[in-house]
Amino acid sequence: MNEETLNLSIRKFLKMVGISSQREIEHAVEKAISDRAISGNEAFPAHMTLVIPGLKINVQFDGDIQLQ
Repeated sequence: MNEETLNLSIRKFLKMVGISSQREIEHAVEKAISDRAISGNEAFPAHMTLVIPGLKINVQFDGDIQLQ
């Protein structure tokens, strides 16, 4: 195993997930506000699940998305 390759691969994956997730959340919030489905001062519970079957990883991360 090459530690540097592993580290760079993990960082690349997490960066892609972070950027893509943020974009999806921002678009959903903008649409919900423009559709008047939300007022813009809510907080939403959120969870993300990391699944890597080959490593037998299935971990859920929980948090909140706050708009104000």
